[in-house]
Amino acid sequence: MQVREGMSTVVLTVGPGHTLRAAARLMAERSVGAAVVHDPDAAGPGIVTERDVLRAIGAGKDPDTELVGDHLTSDIVYAAPDWSLEDAARAMVQGGFRHLIVLDGGDITGVLSVRDVVRVWTTDGATCDVPAVGAGA
Repeated sequence: MQVREGMSTVVLTVGPGHTLRAAARLMAERSVGAAVVHDPDAAGPGIVTERDVLRAIGAGKDPDTELVGDHLTSDIVYAAPDWSLEDAARAMVQGGFRHLIVLDGGDITGVLSVRDVVRVWTTDGATCDVPAVGAGA
């Protein structure tokens, strides 16, 4: 199976000027764990996750004044729609993250989450050999 078969095509997008609280509220309303951040001045799309919001709040940051653009996930890995789900799962495990922005020719076509992978594999019955966390490439 390929990423295009499991990804969510309805993508929550926020701007870098949204507050953490606004982004968190939108993620909660849509029951998603991440929002793609569109910044026309950036080289590519970013992503803010519930984990990023938790880290900021845990560090004492004010979610009503802190901006999404200052709390983006670093070291983003983008997936292509024609990646296998096994390759996507491997990238997530090796990178220690739960979401991949899916790009096709530079355009955002979806987001693939661990939940999406599990949903597809549970339905499909597929299995794969994914390395343990911390294992080399």
